[in-house]
Amino acid sequence: MTSHQTPGVPTTPPLPPVRLDRIGIVMMSAVGDAVHVMPVIHALKAHAPQARITWVLQPGPATLVRGHPLVDDIVLFDRSRGWRAFLETRAALATRAFDVVLALQVYFKAGLITGFTRAPVKLGFDRARARDANWLFTTHRIAPHAGQHVQGQYFEFLDALGVPHGTPSWTLGPWNEEEQRWQREFLSRFDRPLAPIVVATSKPAKDWMPDRWAAVCRLLWHEYGLQPVLVGGRSPREVAAEAVILREAPMAHSALGSGLRRLAAILDGAAVALSPDTGPLHLAVALRTPVVSLLGYTNPKRVGPYDYAHDLMIDAYGDPGEDYPIDMTYREGRVERITVDDVAAKLALWQTRYREARLAALEARGLRGG
Repeated sequence: MTSHQTPGVPTTPPLPPVRLDRIGIVMMSAVGDAVHVMPVIHALKAHAPQARITWVLQPGPATLVRGHPLVDDIVLFDRSRGWRAFLETRAALATRAFDVVLALQVYFKAGLITGFTRAPVKLGFDRARARDANWLFTTHRIAPHAGQHVQGQYFEFLDALGVPHGTPSWTLGPWNEEEQRWQREFLSRFDRPLAPIVVATSKPAKDWMPDRWAAVCRLLWHEYGLQPVLVGGRSPREVAAEAVILREAPMAHSALGSGLRRLAAILDGAAVALSPDTGPLHLAVALRTPVVSLLGYTNPKRVGPYDYAHDLMIDAYGDPGEDYPIDMTYREGRVERITVDDVAAKLALWQTRYREARLAALEARGLRGG
């Protein structure tokens, strides 16, 4: 299938007619970004069902994507291998040809990977947004655009190709019988609905304090009849946070280190989740699990919940009444402004607006709703 002869959004230089039979995607890094790519893939497959989609990914997010029914091929970029990672990825891409490559990641290493691909059209961001000279590695660039959410930025690539899209679609969560069985067995351990807590992120400046998470665990248990479950990896900061939380809130259960697919299964079966700005936050949004989000270091207008649970978001990034721009500016020391009372207020809102419908949905799916 060929994209529209006249795309809805201009590019530089103008796009020629583009076939959409073989599509490459370069977005290698974080789990949250991988979640935001999924609606792009859904739209591409809906428009061109015959398309074969190859995605260049790092091993972490690849564990979430592997086996996805709409992703035909994964090329791994394992940055832990240093310069060998570039050689291995170049060799893998040398055996693949594409009609179009979508360069969704703008860092220099992603530019090199885009440069390794073989395609007549390598579509990237405009020069103002293509950091690290990333635009040098693309053949065509989408039009400049005012700041917007990351998800909206990715949709600009679809607009340029003339591919329609509407409400984002995701296919995530337990896909096979083994994962579904594990999910049911995990949920059956508890006699209360689950409230997963993402205890830490990739950057300390985005983390909330463990003693405050412990206070929230006690609130979840005593006031809402929920089972707090700690989720994430087992990095030193996560393990340190786990120790504080379990000491001060022994009713909490730790599932740290379960792996990304099982973390998704836990979120999928939860009554409500709580998370700072990190991949599992966006995973919860994609799974349509109500999530109380705590943002202060990163711009919520750019990386907050895209189209769900906005009313459960705590915005410590802006000052009261501030109409801050949508940009990539980081603000140190803002997450510390969030209090336990702030989270309690959002949980009260969840109780009013989400709880009944969420527990009914879990019950309808045969998952324990308490």
